[in-house]
Amino acid sequence: MCWTRCYWRWCWGTIVTHTLLTLQPNPMSRTERLLDILQILRRHRRPVSGAVLAEDTGISLRTLYRDIATLQSMGAEIDGEPGLGYVLKPGFLLPPLMFSPEEIEALALGLKWAGHRTDGPMGQAARDAMAKLGAVLPPQLRQRFEDDTLVIVPCRQPPQQEEGLPLIRRALNEERKLSLDYADQKGARTERVVWPVTVGFFDSTQVLAAWCELRNDYRHFRVDRIREARVLCEKTPKRRYQMMKEWRKTLLTKTDSGER
Repeated sequence: MCWTRCYWRWCWGTIVTHTLLTLQPNPMSRTERLLDILQILRRHRRPVSGAVLAEDTGISLRTLYRDIATLQSMGAEIDGEPGLGYVLKPGFLLPPLMFSPEEIEALALGLKWAGHRTDGPMGQAARDAMAKLGAVLPPQLRQRFEDDTLVIVPCRQPPQQEEGLPLIRRALNEERKLSLDYADQKGARTERVVWPVTVGFFDSTQVLAAWCELRNDYRHFRVDRIREARVLCEKTPKRRYQMMKEWRKTLLTKTDSGER
């Protein structure tokens, strides 16, 4: 049922795109404006006022109201009305044709970086994603996507392919505690139980930010110093988004170059 719903939503997006491209003999200015409206609404979870939409797209309120009505008539699930604001319901999809050339370059650069600077499974996922995108893009955008105008320069000390990263990512996604066998910069080893918050990717290493039960505080752990990691069955007492807010506040008052 879920796949059927997603398929029909994608079909609606395709119908909207095709209709936009055939609105008038030379429709690009209005087409781009309508797509900009959809893109602005997609970036916001809360209703966006008509005045903000009109200012961002450089049109009058009257023209904006007509554009909203046009999009709604073509199947875009936009809720709202003048004076209250507008919101685009989740799940409305546009085909890859709607990527701008700059967005294509950004996607290519980001996927190339992930393919070179992350762990094996994540790097392979990035390469698979590039292949899938390249297969469905129109020829002009595909050429921009596959062009090597922007490259990732190899590091002098490339990051090691740490086997613990997939486990850490699993603990992050499932919001579970991690058991670590960790060695500090002097080689002293300790057993830690941590609540993972996020992983920072640097040129030559990765750093796990987590709440440490032993230190009763947020700490940073270099992934290349983790000798062994196990995902525990126990859930973290706090949600990750809550710990992320708390951890970010600690960055304003102290810095860590490693765990201590």
